[in-house]
Amino acid sequence: MKRIVITGLGAASPYGAGVAAYWKGLAGGACAIRELTLIGTDGFRCRLAAAVPEPLAGSARRTRADRLAIGAAGEALADAGLGARDRAAAALVVGAVGGGMLEAEAWYWRHARDGTRPASLSAVRAMLPSAHAETLASRFRLGGPRHTVVTACSSGAVALAEAAELIADGVVEVAVAGGVDAITRICFMGFNALKLLDPAPCRPFDRERRGMSIGEGAGFMVLESEARARARGARVYATLAGHGMTTDAFHVTAPEPEGDGMVRAMSAALARAGAAPREVQYANAHGTGTPQNDRIEARALARVFGEGGLLVSSSKSMIGHTMAAAGSLEAIATVLALEHGLVPPTANLATPDPDVPFDCVPRAARAAGLTCAISNSFGFGGQNVTLLFRRGGAR
Repeated sequence: MKRIVITGLGAASPYGAGVAAYWKGLAGGACAIRELTLIGTDGFRCRLAAAVPEPLAGSARRTRADRLAIGAAGEALADAGLGARDRAAAALVVGAVGGGMLEAEAWYWRHARDGTRPASLSAVRAMLPSAHAETLASRFRLGGPRHTVVTACSSGAVALAEAAELIADGVVEVAVAGGVDAITRICFMGFNALKLLDPAPCRPFDRERRGMSIGEGAGFMVLESEARARARGARVYATLAGHGMTTDAFHVTAPEPEGDGMVRAMSAALARAGAAPREVQYANAHGTGTPQNDRIEARALARVFGEGGLLVSSSKSMIGHTMAAAGSLEAIATVLALEHGLVPPTANLATPDPDVPFDCVPRAARAAGLTCAISNSFGFGGQNVTLLFRRGGAR
C-alpha cells in the first residue's frame, strides 16, 4: 500500500493568517473566542465567537469563506513547493458546509427586508459549498479530480481521508485537501436557538461546561505519495498512516450513547495504520464542550485506548468550533504537535469532569515526545472520522 505523507500546511484561523500564527496561538494556550462583531448579536444568549481577523486573502469581491480558503490553500501549496506541472495533475478535495451563505444572507436582507434590488445575483450563486472548489481550482490551476465533501462538522477531516484514498488507489500522486467555513447568521442563530452555545468561552471536558463556541477558518494540506515526495526532495511533516470513517445511523443530531460509531472509526484508523492502541500517545479530541458529546467521546476513547492511556486536548477551547474547517484545522494542530513535541492545552479547563478519565492538558501546553497521534472529528448525525498521524516519515 502506498504511504501518504504531508508536505504542505496552510491555515487561516481566529489567530490570523498563516500556520505560524495558528501554532503560536495554540501552543500559548491563547483563547481567541471573543465578542462577535461580524454579525449582529443583540438579544442572543451567547454573543461570543472566534472570528478570523482582517485582512483576509483574495479580492473583496469573493465571499468571506472563499477568501479564507484562498489564504490557507495558497499557503499549503507554497509550503509544499508545488510547481505548475504538479498543480495541473493535483486532486482537490474541499470540505464545506456554509458556502457563501454569509453574503447570501446579506443579499436577502437588502432585497427582502430593505426593499432594494441588488444588481447582481453573484452572492446567491456563490452560496453553494461546491463554489469553494471552483474558486480554488481556478485560482491555483489545480487540474486533477475535484471533490466537495459535505458531512457537517467532520467535512474537513473527510476531505483529508478522501484525498489519501485517491493517492493510495493510484488515481493521483498529489492532492490538496482541507475544509473551510465562515461564520453565518443562520449558524449562529441556530445554535443559539438550540441552546448549545456557552455564553462564556467554551470549556471542553470541564465539569461545569455549558456548551460550544462558534468559530471560523480554513485549513489545507498537501498530501503526496511518499515516493513522489522523496523523489522531489520535499519536506515531510508527517505520515497520514490511517483513517477510519463510520456513521452512527442513530439520530439526526445526537451521537450514539455508547460511542459505538466513534469506537469503530478509531479502530478502523488503527487497523489501516497497522498500529496498536498503546502506540497512540495523543488525541486531538472533537471536544465541543457540550455535556453530552464530551462524555460520549471520553467513553469511546476509553473503550479503545483504556482509561488514562493517552493525553487528550481540545483545540476548540481556543478557536471555537470552526464547523467544516474543524477537522482539517485540528489535523494540522495534531501534525504540529508531533513535529514540535508539544501537546496544545484545553484552555479554560478549571475543574476536570470525573467522568472523563484522561489527562486533558488543562490551560498550558505540555512537552511530550510524540511519535503517533490521532485527530477525531464527529459530525452532526453521527458522521465520524479519525485520522492517525505518525511523526515525519516514521513507519
